[in-house]
Amino acid sequence: KNGEQGMKRAWDYVQERAGEDWLIERDGRAFLELANQAIAELREEKTRSPHPPVIFLAEPDPIHFLAKFIAACTTDCHLFLCNPTWTDPEWAQVRALAPSPLAPCPSPLICIPTGGSSGSIRFAMHTWDTLMASVTGFRQYFEVEQIHSCCVLPLYHVSGLMQFLRSLTSGGKFAILPYKTLEASHPLPFDPTDFFLSLVPTQLQRLLAPFSFPHRPIPPSPHLLFKTILLGGAPASSELLEQARQLNIPLAPTYGMTETASQVATLKPADFLQGMTGCGQTLPHAEITVCSATTGKALGVNQTGVVTIAAKSLALGYYPELFSDSNFSTDDIGWLDERGYLHIVGRQSDKIITGGENVFPAEVEAAILATGLVQDVGVIGVSDRHWGEAIAAVYVPTAANLTATTLKSALENRLSKFKLPKHWIAVEQLPRNAQGKLNRQELRRLVQPTDSAK
Repeated sequence: KNGEQGMKRAWDYVQERAGEDWLIERDGRAFLELANQAIAELREEKTRSPHPPVIFLAEPDPIHFLAKFIAACTTDCHLFLCNPTWTDPEWAQVRALAPSPLAPCPSPLICIPTGGSSGSIRFAMHTWDTLMASVTGFRQYFEVEQIHSCCVLPLYHVSGLMQFLRSLTSGGKFAILPYKTLEASHPLPFDPTDFFLSLVPTQLQRLLAPFSFPHRPIPPSPHLLFKTILLGGAPASSELLEQARQLNIPLAPTYGMTETASQVATLKPADFLQGMTGCGQTLPHAEITVCSATTGKALGVNQTGVVTIAAKSLALGYYPELFSDSNFSTDDIGWLDERGYLHIVGRQSDKIITGGENVFPAEVEAAILATGLVQDVGVIGVSDRHWGEAIAAVYVPTAANLTATTLKSALENRLSKFKLPKHWIAVEQLPRNAQGKLNRQELRRLVQPTDSAK
């Protein structure tokens, strides 16, 4: 019953805002008509089956996507959000998971795709209540009533969907823009100083490129002067963060994931601009604990361990299995400082053990980027008969004549010797997804180390 009431609230919000001009440069009446039409179709479908319809929503048009999303929530359908650009092998994974029909659930599900960089698709099972818990935590943390959002990220992804829900349910305005509009510095149809914008590091890097050396360090164009720019989805280099700080960009580095319905920790812009690092403090709807990887016990301040999350926004599980514990043990390694600010070291699954030493790719990647000799880099461990694993770096050079010897020399004072890559592979582009996450499985296919590369 609670789930049904939660689902009905989705349509209530839309109806309450029917007379408002809240969808920027979009026809609000057309959106309402599309949602009404989709609701009628789903209600008709429900009369034909004793089971609630299961909707796989793969809609490239953003307004049609949102209208059908609202319709599925309103009619208590189980909803699976899908990427319309998935290839046949990816759809095969989805079909293998497809419910027929879905097992009984206490609340209608909103299943959001995840899979990180492994390429294996799975769905985090959310409900309207878990998504609303995330919205409430966001509003409390940033102390805002109305949340105006500019979305350049995919709506089927949690980072795009939550922007829509924050604006819809808080009485805020919502703008959907192609990322290229920002990159081309086109005039915006709204005043950005009152809007939140969410970006991934690769997008921010491209937006700030015109203000980088050897270009003149001129202030950013007005189209970058947002109220707050949320940055997440993948680790950002310290150089990129420092550039944003020097340009006085109101950046808010975040930590969160699909399983937690977006961010559970965020560094506020004021802290960021004052030089603070890390992912900031925990949002009100969540609790973050750092636990020992061996004993599972909570660790103290400044002790590194597995990041564990308890949150009202936590998903029920990965379809079709429920989580066995309300404390979600992530794959991330980090620590909490004296102020309760979260710092992420890297991912446990990405850890490289070379010669008995633990190395996290994020640290090595940051050091390589700091040389200024590469545009992008990914680091992985490869099997090695002497070291167990050897470190390999796949990089995009800034100059065509860049050699591995030059890179090694530039890193001598930046990394301990055991952290230096033994293999160097130059490529034109790294395999990253739309959110900027590196596909390490694909990266591994690019690495074919030989003795001569050492």
